[in-house]
Amino acid sequence: MPKKYEGLLDTGPMENISLHSHSRSKSWAPAHSSRFSFDIVRPRFLTRRSPSGNTKPVRRTAWLDGLRGFAAFVVYWHHHQLWAHFKDDIYENGFGYEGKHYFATFPIVRNFFSGGHYAVSVFFVISGYVLSVKTLSQMQKGDTQGVGITVGSALFRRWFRLYLPVIAVTLLWVSQWHWTKVWTDFGTPEPTYRDEIWNWYIYFKNYSFVFLTGDIYAFPLRYHAHAWSIPVEFRGSIVIYTASSALARCTRNARLWCETGLIFYFLYVVDGWYGAMFMAGMLLSDLDLLAVAGQLPRVFTALQGFKELIFFHLFIVSLYLGGVPAFDTSGEALAKSPGWVWLSRLRPQAVFDPKWFYLFWAAVLLVASVPRLPWLKQLFEGRFCQYLARISFALYLVHGPIIWLLGDRLYAATGFSRDIHKEKLPEWVDRFPLSHSGPMGLELAFLAPHVILLPVTLYAAEIVTKLFDEPSVKFSNWLYNKTLAPAPQIKA
Repeated sequence: MPKKYEGLLDTGPMENISLHSHSRSKSWAPAHSSRFSFDIVRPRFLTRRSPSGNTKPVRRTAWLDGLRGFAAFVVYWHHHQLWAHFKDDIYENGFGYEGKHYFATFPIVRNFFSGGHYAVSVFFVISGYVLSVKTLSQMQKGDTQGVGITVGSALFRRWFRLYLPVIAVTLLWVSQWHWTKVWTDFGTPEPTYRDEIWNWYIYFKNYSFVFLTGDIYAFPLRYHAHAWSIPVEFRGSIVIYTASSALARCTRNARLWCETGLIFYFLYVVDGWYGAMFMAGMLLSDLDLLAVAGQLPRVFTALQGFKELIFFHLFIVSLYLGGVPAFDTSGEALAKSPGWVWLSRLRPQAVFDPKWFYLFWAAVLLVASVPRLPWLKQLFEGRFCQYLARISFALYLVHGPIIWLLGDRLYAATGFSRDIHKEKLPEWVDRFPLSHSGPMGLELAFLAPHVILLPVTLYAAEIVTKLFDEPSVKFSNWLYNKTLAPAPQIKA
């Protein structure tokens, strides 16, 4: 069975996504255990050849995979910057705020130091794009019955696809607390392993409930700080599946207007910024498919000759908005930040945390611009970004535990120590002191640990991809096929 490509965290081709198979005999387990075992331990990022033997992307939307992978790397870099420097009030405030001027906070440049929020917003827009690409293709062909089959299959498999890797990684994390007794400055273990597992279950069952009305951050704060986005991804997926079903029989123009109306509703009427991001991805996907078929409304083709010029400027706007100050959720600091005084007045009343409003526009403009700027599209179609795309979900999940377990010690050793280190890790403090001169975020003492941290993180991401991420796709497909009724027999 071909892989299903279903969103931010999935890998595989976006083109030629087939409907579910009615075969009930295929297993989701690896076929050749010895070869599978060797493949697990072989680090692919050290090989000179791509797995397929072809370094040229052949798919129309390979750039989208690469953008997702690069965004995952930006999240990795953002969290390392904050952890080592523990200066959120500097990194996530604007350049010149309260008289503080740092190169790492300069407009546009800041995206490469603290662009994690920007990257997550891009994740959500990409998810809306790819989750809807199959159903939109069917709608445009008039295959309304196929839309129902596709949505039913995707909705059945979505929970397993998102949460099985999270279950595996968080259980491994809490287990090492009790198995190794190694101290980390993230969370405090329960007295016994049995208590830990029960506590994990209590937190996880609420965290994984799509209609949770309580604290969505309770499980992440306890077991994996970066996993807060997974329930948001699940909710956004439900938005896309619901919209796909509701709009399946609409005309082209009615469908486009409804998608636009839903974006407006989520962004300006209610505090549903993530729904707006997913729906914007769906709208972009719809427009791109219409463009391929030569069916775009005339308003989108009027300025065809100026396309690259227009989208270059929209790309610059995206980079600027992507660096929105994010430290203060009240919006007061935003109104006092140089370069954001007037922009802060555009914030809708409905948005509680102002950064998501600006990040919505930043992410949408970025995803819209990349395929229309050849030089930028080529960057994301490159081998490194395509490699990151394959391990993006696992990279997102493993980089945090590696920071807390290994990175914390290496940073303490090179001079980024805190008071807690002197108490808990005195043998690591200033063990290999290095220079702290230069711009914040580019010090030798910060960069040197990544000679170890980056390959370890990439290798761990590959292992998690092979052991948990890719099998979760196969398992969800296998389980869905197991539930299907046999195809009706046609009498001759």
